[in-house]
Amino acid sequence: MGTILRHAIRLPGLAGLAGLAALIGLAACGSGGEGRAEGGVRMQAAAGQPAGERTAVPDPEPSTRAVSVKNIGSDTLVNLALAWAEAYTAAHPQVRISVTGGGSGTGIAALINRTIPLANASRAMSGEEISSARAAGFEPLQHTVALDAIAVVVNPANPVDRLTIPQIADIYTGRIRRWSEVGGQDRPIVLLSRESNSGTYVYFIEQVIRLGRKDNKDLPSPETLLMPSSEGISAEVRQNPNAIGYDGLGYVTADQKVLAVAAGEGRPYVRPEAATVLDGSYPIARPLYMYTAGEPQGAIAGYLSWILGDGQALIQELGFVPLSPGGGGTR
Repeated sequence: MGTILRHAIRLPGLAGLAGLAALIGLAACGSGGEGRAEGGVRMQAAAGQPAGERTAVPDPEPSTRAVSVKNIGSDTLVNLALAWAEAYTAAHPQVRISVTGGGSGTGIAALINRTIPLANASRAMSGEEISSARAAGFEPLQHTVALDAIAVVVNPANPVDRLTIPQIADIYTGRIRRWSEVGGQDRPIVLLSRESNSGTYVYFIEQVIRLGRKDNKDLPSPETLLMPSSEGISAEVRQNPNAIGYDGLGYVTADQKVLAVAAGEGRPYVRPEAATVLDGSYPIARPLYMYTAGEPQGAIAGYLSWILGDGQALIQELGFVPLSPGGGGTR
């Protein structure tokens, strides 16, 4: 999924001295300089044009020339990144930002290959990815832009309303195979997961299935259904009373049942929400990142600064968690 947000100015031809005078006045108001119009363009007569007619062409000055930014990566972050891009380019029409999903691994690989300047990720870069970036000639810089909870979801008809992380691990590895083993009905458990290029998939394996232990090499059961998107998990959970899935909090819909989760037996069961992510009580919470090739410069630096400031106000509207209760953030 992706979109390109473009802001351009197209001015119709104006004939006569009166039209030329109005055009020059408009250009001066838009940029504070004669012959320029708002949006990084200037008025120039093309060869053979009738007297008084002007065409909008790019302003050659670096300070006003349009800048294009490609932003690729995490499907978890894609809707938030689209909202940020739309809001930012509306206020900064000289910047054009294209946003595409595809998974954290896809965005990180594109950053390493130097095909994009800004990658979205719902997990931290691996040691191997960092080594590849250094081999490509740069030090990747991590920017925490928001917080998220991974919600564990079931069909609303399922009577189970809470699980511990060890129980979830046993379910996803196939050691627990029926809902009756965790207080539900005597039905088989249908496992749903994101695909392997998803940062959410990697985080869930490392922190839930493997219980955060580096010596644990458990993997999801071969019977797990790998879904290409958050929407795929939502659709299957809605229609299948035996299904269990997981997803970023911003993608949970009202027709799914969100389970309370405890870190272990005897620990409190906590539901995922902004307050429990910020106070650290929900046990499956994580940061969301953007990565740059070294210290950001120019338009990228300005965009990231805005995300960590005014852009934080958009986060909770989309179901995610800002970096602080007030909605502001720092890198």
